[in-house]
Amino acid sequence: MQKTPSIYSLRFGVLCLSSLFFSASYNMLIPELPAYLSGLGGAEYIGLIIALFTLTAGLSRPFSGVLTDRIGRKPVMVVGALVCVICGVFYPILGSVAGFLFLRLFHGFSTGFSPTAIAAYVSDIIPAKRWGEAFGVQGLFFSTGLALGPALGSWIKMHFSFAVLFHSSSCMALLSLIFILRLKETLTHREQFRWRLLRISRSDIIAPEVLVPAIITFLTYAAFGMMLTLIPDWSEYLGIANKGSFFIVFTVTSLAIRFVAGKASDRLGRKVITIVGLLVLLISLVLMAALQFPNGLLLAAGIYGFSMGILSPALSAWTFDLSPEGQKGKGVATMFIALEAGIGLGALFSGWYYQSIYENIPGAMLGCSFLAFLGLLFLVMNKNKSINLDN
Repeated sequence: MQKTPSIYSLRFGVLCLSSLFFSASYNMLIPELPAYLSGLGGAEYIGLIIALFTLTAGLSRPFSGVLTDRIGRKPVMVVGALVCVICGVFYPILGSVAGFLFLRLFHGFSTGFSPTAIAAYVSDIIPAKRWGEAFGVQGLFFSTGLALGPALGSWIKMHFSFAVLFHSSSCMALLSLIFILRLKETLTHREQFRWRLLRISRSDIIAPEVLVPAIITFLTYAAFGMMLTLIPDWSEYLGIANKGSFFIVFTVTSLAIRFVAGKASDRLGRKVITIVGLLVLLISLVLMAALQFPNGLLLAAGIYGFSMGILSPALSAWTFDLSPEGQKGKGVATMFIALEAGIGLGALFSGWYYQSIYENIPGAMLGCSFLAFLGLLFLVMNKNKSINLDN
């Protein structure tokens, strides 16, 4: 029997480390940004903290998808990391509500660019039969950054200042950039950058082949947008001192399941594993709304982490399964547009519904559980079978 090639290499490891520092750089700010914006006199704009970020992330996805397929994976990753470096420097300088909101808008370009190219890079260096496993492992590192970032950010703010927090974010992004620069480009037929490459048509925006996983991604990540907006205040209300505790717990459980779930999606099919993930997500959101005490919230966070650890590698691999050859950037950009739209709308509507009334937060959680139910219903009723690479 032919030996299955290993997914583990120095190049894959360097990419994973870059993902870790990149995700930590922008996510370490999240728990403290509501308080920072309130201190500037912009408490009524808390819902825009995530919404503006995801707006530019989503709008830039078609451009990053085209550029990833045309000029290469590495330059697009570099742009994303550089944006994080710049924003970390300028947050303390533009010390007004308008300046802060402008930077949130600009900061969104970072996740509009880097994750698209990172995902395409993974698909280039890993055999198709191992994509689920590979995205599970890469997601381990990315999610570790998502977990350590908020915890580290809250600790820095507690012991130092907002300025130190922002500069630390910039340093994290710089580390990510250093790792990116050590990578070899994987796109074989590259073009020189030309401004006309940024002129995109409607056909460049959405890859219709990947709409099923994109729709599920949208419905799934609305809950994440809600959590980024409301969990810091909800944690404080319930008496949890470190606002990053929720994110630590959900990421640890996500890490625990990602590797197994990714391999399962390679063997059992993407659709089956996605249905399981949606069921767990639905349960976690109902419990999150019902268990209104510290340990209850952390329990729900753990179950939520399991759901995302199941869903994320399966949806990523499913997207690449369906992406046409030569259009991986466009396919993954479509999925990320759906992701950013879900996060942005989840953040915007939950912030609007919240209105600094803590009793409204469980209602926002139940609203997101309904979206998870819709996703489950959509998949169960959809007759298209998932791609099973063993067949």
